[in-house]
Amino acid sequence: MMNVEDEGVSTVDLGDDKEELVSTVGLGPNEKEGVSSLQLGDVKEEGVSTLALGSNKEEGVSILHLRDPNSPESPSVDEGYQPGSPSMGSPEDEEAPPNSAPPSQAQATGNRWASAVDLFKMKRFFVLRPGTLSQAVEDITALVDKEQDGAVQGLWLMAEVDHWNNERERVVVLADRTLLVCKYDFVMLNCERVHRIPLNCIDRISHGDFSFPKHSLLTREGEGVRVYWDRLREPSFASRWNPFTIDYPYMTFTDHPVRATNEKFSALCDVQDFRVRLKAGAEKALLERPVPGKANGVLLLNQPLLIEAYVGLMAMVGNQNKLGYCLARGHIGL
Repeated sequence: MMNVEDEGVSTVDLGDDKEELVSTVGLGPNEKEGVSSLQLGDVKEEGVSTLALGSNKEEGVSILHLRDPNSPESPSVDEGYQPGSPSMGSPEDEEAPPNSAPPSQAQATGNRWASAVDLFKMKRFFVLRPGTLSQAVEDITALVDKEQDGAVQGLWLMAEVDHWNNERERVVVLADRTLLVCKYDFVMLNCERVHRIPLNCIDRISHGDFSFPKHSLLTREGEGVRVYWDRLREPSFASRWNPFTIDYPYMTFTDHPVRATNEKFSALCDVQDFRVRLKAGAEKALLERPVPGKANGVLLLNQPLLIEAYVGLMAMVGNQNKLGYCLARGHIGL
């Protein structure tokens, strides 16, 4: 490489080397002019990935010449270039510090990569596919019986947390007289199961952080809402040790992973809004259709939600791989 300090031109000639990759070109001592000329000779397809212009990194101009080395013409700069002009690296630019990039650039790049990875993970959920959610809403609302359940008052997309700390994707519908918890297959667009809970039977709603026994190996972040509808019935011993039982007198819900995707899903997956509207709906249903032996009100408690699970290897593997959600999991085979 040759430095021409009088004219501020630095020339690199690669000759006949057709495989060499030029990654960085520096101007050497001539940092005022900010002009670099790169001569590749016969190399017409060489790539230049990075061009460094010394300390003048903001206003530098580079000219790439792809000519035959036998041509009488020599590398030149633009005809309109005037040394010292502000747009071509004036002396005022020389006062800029060597690292003129803002300190938050690396952080912004890292955040951009993190958001891209999160977006890739979110796209695996079938509920985010165009038309899937609207089809699910149409299928589930068609199952609401106007005489038995009443009119639909709200619909949420949440995750159910069972007594073994397993997460499962659920669509919850609040009607005038019934709470419907639906297991919907977003892959086959089919509602597989509906659990109906009469609103006038709901007597307690708890919300707060999740907690586990003292010697449990499990943890869970975030908040949840637990709905009780039979305070007099305790789970049996067989139900406690059966991970697939559905005869528990309560259900626990938490935020769906796609809540942070956009504002639409943020409102659709808001478990706290579900808690407020469920309490109002249950109190209204209890006034209209009182149950003998039950108080005319719903008890709202802010307390930790205990999950009596200790090892939970099944939950750890299942929750880590989102086995309770409808995800695109790739294909097996060639």
